[in-house]
Amino acid sequence: QTQPVESGGGLVRPGGSLRLSCVTPGKNVELYYMAWYRRQAPTQERQFVASVVNDGFASYEDSVKDRFTISRVEGENTVFLQMDSLKPEDTAVYFCYIKGYGITPTWGQGIQVTVSS
Repeated sequence: QTQPVESGGGLVRPGGSLRLSCVTPGKNVELYYMAWYRRQAPTQERQFVASVVNDGFASYEDSVKDRFTISRVEGENTVFLQMDSLKPEDTAVYFCYIKGYGITPTWGQGIQVTVSS
């Protein structure tokens, strides 16, 4: 199974920045949709944060729209989430979610982001 791998999480102070990365291995995998979701409490469902499609069109959840930037590397199955002006309420486990031709939509294992002073 092709599973994306997240990295770049950690602890940051309010107002700080982090950049998450998601890499999907596999030479013959062509992705057309890459997204980030987050789960802020263990009992919550994962919630949409941002997505990007093949032509570069990006979408954002309202609370992150002016602070987070999603981008993908042209020709590679790599997506980034640049998170600026982080707030304590951004604390969550962040998940990468991918859709591609000939593969089952797949979640990464998740990575912790903690915003705290």
